[in-house]
Amino acid sequence: MNRLSVPRHSCRRLIPLLAVIMTLPGCSFGSNIDNLMAPPKLSVEQEQIYNALTDAAGTNISLKYPKSGKYLSAFIVEDIDGDGGSEAVVFYEKTSLTAQENTLRINILDQYDGKWRSVCDTPAEGAEIDKVMISQLGSNQRINLIIGSSLINRSEKNVAIYNYSPAGGVIEQTFSQACSFIDVTDLDGDLENEFLLLTGSSGGSAAEAQAYKLDADGKYHKYNAELSGSFTEFENISYGSLYGGQKGLYIDALSATGSIQTDVIYMDSSGLNKVFATPEDSLETLRPVGYSSYDVDGDGILEIPVQTIAPGYEEMSESEQMKLTLWTDVNKDGILKVKYSSYYSLNEGYIFIFPDKWNSTVTVRRDNINDEIVFLSPENGQPGRELMRIFCAEDMPSRNDRLSSSYMLMHTRGDSSYLVYIPPYPEEYSDGLSISAGDAALGFRSKEPDTGTAP
Repeated sequence: MNRLSVPRHSCRRLIPLLAVIMTLPGCSFGSNIDNLMAPPKLSVEQEQIYNALTDAAGTNISLKYPKSGKYLSAFIVEDIDGDGGSEAVVFYEKTSLTAQENTLRINILDQYDGKWRSVCDTPAEGAEIDKVMISQLGSNQRINLIIGSSLINRSEKNVAIYNYSPAGGVIEQTFSQACSFIDVTDLDGDLENEFLLLTGSSGGSAAEAQAYKLDADGKYHKYNAELSGSFTEFENISYGSLYGGQKGLYIDALSATGSIQTDVIYMDSSGLNKVFATPEDSLETLRPVGYSSYDVDGDGILEIPVQTIAPGYEEMSESEQMKLTLWTDVNKDGILKVKYSSYYSLNEGYIFIFPDKWNSTVTVRRDNINDEIVFLSPENGQPGRELMRIFCAEDMPSRNDRLSSSYMLMHTRGDSSYLVYIPPYPEEYSDGLSISAGDAALGFRSKEPDTGTAP
């Protein structure tokens, strides 16, 4: 498979973000995202926790909200010490501290005689809370508070792991490291969670995947695998099955050329392993930004998309070429194998998987007048008759106009409607490439935008 260089696609539509600024009594808010995302009203329990917090820390505070993950509130009520009762973890910024002090804080509160009371307060790393996870790790029974944080511009990220002990109300930091991605998962299938992180290439050090197990004595055991490129950023990170049943981590990273390159990691008794034996093997996955690994057929195995020139465009300049997307999977020897051919509209969010009889034969062109993609059969080496058209309607008049012209509705998402038109041809047409409405429905996929993988 040849490495292809393809120009980036640009988004056609922008979705406006509407935010309502909400004010919490007794709390000083600045003009940051935490205030825009603040809930309109605290629950009774949160109000009690907040009052206990201000009794201990004062009223010159602003609450801080995690940006992603399961916990999106400044108030997390969970059992973090394993005693069967819930503690409260609150993230806040103390506005009265000096410039030399860390303004981001973690406060632990516990209940005594049914009333919340602050028992521990400590500085947190960074300026923003990116992601919070609470989990046991490895064979150790303690509960770990895992906090991913970043600076205000989110360019530098860090993760710290804390252990709270109710004896004396002490919170201990047991781990801290710079990172680009964090997660907790059972990667090796031993029914115990590992702490997983990725680090980007920096200062001559290679990008790396790391997994940590925590033993019964509280010691971290590190397993690592160097990634295939000098990756500094990661566009999309997903889990999927591999041949043999292992759980794979598919890492779509930004390469030095500005394209995406994929590495696939799995873990067994020997540690972390890469599916691609060499960096050159991983380079076979190079493609434009936005084309992330995706389970296109729903079988639990992620396919890696690569691009190829559509038939009939080989001699044209790159700016005039139309591209098809090949969905590949990786066998046990790290070899890419083409599973499906397709047309993938990244901008409009749909994929059309070619029926087998179209592979290596059917081409596409863009009808700029009607804003449609046309699928064509070859005739004497040139694009021939139309086999199908796909149109994305962005409003009801456009949708209804196509429906009145024998188009078929494939899918709707928000204000967008995806419609297909199949020209009527006799079944005995000699090239055998005509498809039915059922074939069109079987091949059509609507793909939601990727959500990203911030820590």
